Amino acid sequence: MIRSFVISAAMVAAMLGSTAALAATEGEYDNLCAMGLVLNQEVHTDCSVNETINGKTYCFGNEKARDIFMKNADKNLERAEAAYSKMKQ
Repeated sequence: MIRSFVISAAMVAAMLGSTAALAATEGEYDNLCAMGLVLNQEVHTDCSVNETINGKTYCFGNEKARDIFMKNADKNLERAEAAYSKMKQ
């Protein structure tokens, strides 16, 4: 009986931990791919690939998109912000 309780408690803890991890991956631009925005594309992500810049989390569709974006992050942030603002009008 104690063993069942311990296993159940461990499963609940694991489930709660997974939920917390999902909640922690909220990014800028409603989790759209920042590189996609640079290219004027609306690419939805789960934000599992991300980068923190100046304390903000930016999401990417894949690692290649993140790597390309980071080669010129300052300029790409300007472009992504402009595209997102235009999209939200």
